[in-house]
Amino acid sequence: MAHVAEWKKEEVKDLTELINGYEVVGIANLSDIPARQLQKMRQSLWDKATIRMSKKTLISLALEDSNNKKDNINILSNHMDGQPALIFTDMNPFKLFKILEDSKTAAPAKAGAVPSEDIVVPKGDTGFPPGPILGELQQIGIPAKIDKGKIVVQKDQVVVKAGEEVSAKVAGILTRLDIQPMEVGIDLKAAYENETVYTADLLTIDEEQTLSDIQRAFAQAFNLSVNAVIYTKESMPAIIQNAATKSLNLAFNASVLTSKTTEMLLSKAYSQMLAVAAEASGKDSDAVDEELLEKLASSATPAPAAEEKKEEKPDEDEEEEEQEEDAAAGLGALFG
Repeated sequence: MAHVAEWKKEEVKDLTELINGYEVVGIANLSDIPARQLQKMRQSLWDKATIRMSKKTLISLALEDSNNKKDNINILSNHMDGQPALIFTDMNPFKLFKILEDSKTAAPAKAGAVPSEDIVVPKGDTGFPPGPILGELQQIGIPAKIDKGKIVVQKDQVVVKAGEEVSAKVAGILTRLDIQPMEVGIDLKAAYENETVYTADLLTIDEEQTLSDIQRAFAQAFNLSVNAVIYTKESMPAIIQNAATKSLNLAFNASVLTSKTTEMLLSKAYSQMLAVAAEASGKDSDAVDEELLEKLASSATPAPAAEEKKEEKPDEDEEEEEQEEDAAAGLGALFG
């Protein structure tokens, strides 16, 4: 067997112990991250996660050794890209992914970089006075001209399409224009938890949509539980309230006297009595005594429309009288 350096054995041993000591293990790509930014990211994660960079072969060996205790963890080896690093944490993979995504920052585009979205130079004043940069802008296809002593970009211009490499010329111009189209951060490729490997596409979730889906599912489950009379901590109050409402309606409609229905039934009977008395008095005024007539009179409501009409009538009479007086005056003038 070929001689294996002692430090490599120690490295694999350390990585294996870390893998076995945490609930969640992630594999990330740290390529193109400046040392200063990487250091800041490490500091922001120091109480939440541990990052360990190593060689691909050593990481693969450590994952293989740990596969005896953690089934399927060796699958993480299939997701090593660029400069791989292992991330060890006890938080769930989705939370880890969100923290890493939120920690990403804008960065200048370097020659050879491949953006995930179109890079656009926006319309407007560049802040540069007339000079050689005008020709450089035009060389890479940016429509620029001199306006009021400044170089101005005439319209939004895509200088690099998504998936294409950034050329050295474009990278230089973007830097001079202070356009930082790239995003720098720890790129989590996959994460392992409880014998399952979650890839980045599964860890990328729309929080608002997910929350909306959960709320809708809860509402549907709650309605099903109430309508099917399935007792749970959440549905029990609604089921009891629903039963109480139905029993009250049944008692009221069946004229069953209870502490809840007595007042309602008496009020209903009183209204029915007044209705019968009103109908009887309309046919024969002597059929109803004075007490009932007083109650009918007090329960009757005045018709505001009729009163308004009575108030408007004198005005109409006055207008008609004025019109008649004007007509008589006109006839008198006509006939002398």
